Amino acid sequence: MVSESKLRLLYIQKILSEMTDEIHPLSTVQIMNVLKKKYGIDAHRTTVGDDIETLQQFGVDIVKIRSTQSQYFMGSRLFETPELKILLDAVDSSKLITRTKSRLLTAKLLSMTDKYTASSLRDGLRAGERVKSENEKIYYIVDTIEVAIRENKKIAFQYFRYNEKKERELRHDGEIYVFSPYTTVWNGDYYYMIGVSEKHAGVVTFRIDRIAEQPKILDETAEPMPPEFNADSYLRSTFRMFDSKHETVTLQCANDTMDSMIDRFGEEIDVRPYDETSFQATVEVALSHIFYNWVFGFGGKVRLLAPDSARQEYRHLLATALETA
Repeated sequence: MVSESKLRLLYIQKILSEMTDEIHPLSTVQIMNVLKKKYGIDAHRTTVGDDIETLQQFGVDIVKIRSTQSQYFMGSRLFETPELKILLDAVDSSKLITRTKSRLLTAKLLSMTDKYTASSLRDGLRAGERVKSENEKIYYIVDTIEVAIRENKKIAFQYFRYNEKKERELRHDGEIYVFSPYTTVWNGDYYYMIGVSEKHAGVVTFRIDRIAEQPKILDETAEPMPPEFNADSYLRSTFRMFDSKHETVTLQCANDTMDSMIDRFGEEIDVRPYDETSFQATVEVALSHIFYNWVFGFGGKVRLLAPDSARQEYRHLLATALETA
């Protein structure tokens, strides 16, 4: 049986972690009262002080305020408040994570700070107002994909879509996709896996929340990625992970769109002056309606200069949109 002295040491750390910060320290007497009331452990002032010194020597950042009645609070933690805020907002805003999982993850993250900070951070969450995934199997699907990547194995799965009745239906009559996963990426509010597909005979992406069931890990060794493949370049050139032919294009961009170009393609983007009010950018992109919609969204501030085949396709899309308007 664990001795009371060892439990007392752990409970003191727990009390200071959960109930104190710089504004809300606890005195020795207050710590003794919590130990007795919450955990049924009797303690003396000297033993509490000795336990805190032991925790400090171990490396726990407990700050002592010296006065007629010494007070203590937890200093630094594994995650500082701004770090927790960023993590919580990421969980809260993610469309991939279901509401149930969001609540569980939020509770775990908030348990890593004191109750005062946790209350303030909790008040800033808006998960109930956001669009969230309804696929509760996401965790198992992600775990299976990561295992397959580590073990260099292929996976088999089915993919679904929503029909006009908002019902899930398997794509291509329940076809089994055989896939060699290479990596998983977060892009545009969704989680994707990138790899080599047997059906497509090349590098493609699949939205993880559209995988119908937990994939099956096959005994077959995964296909190697093409030697010329670069994940960072692929992500910069692909719009909303829409698979299509990648091609180098030339854009004429108004000077005030430089922020947007760097946000999209990174600081390594190849640019040069075009005239006094614009610059020329040469980038590799996945040519698709998603890319053309992106260009159109600049309201004329971005023009597609080359290649001519892309210009013709863009014009065709614009003409079709006008005909159906």
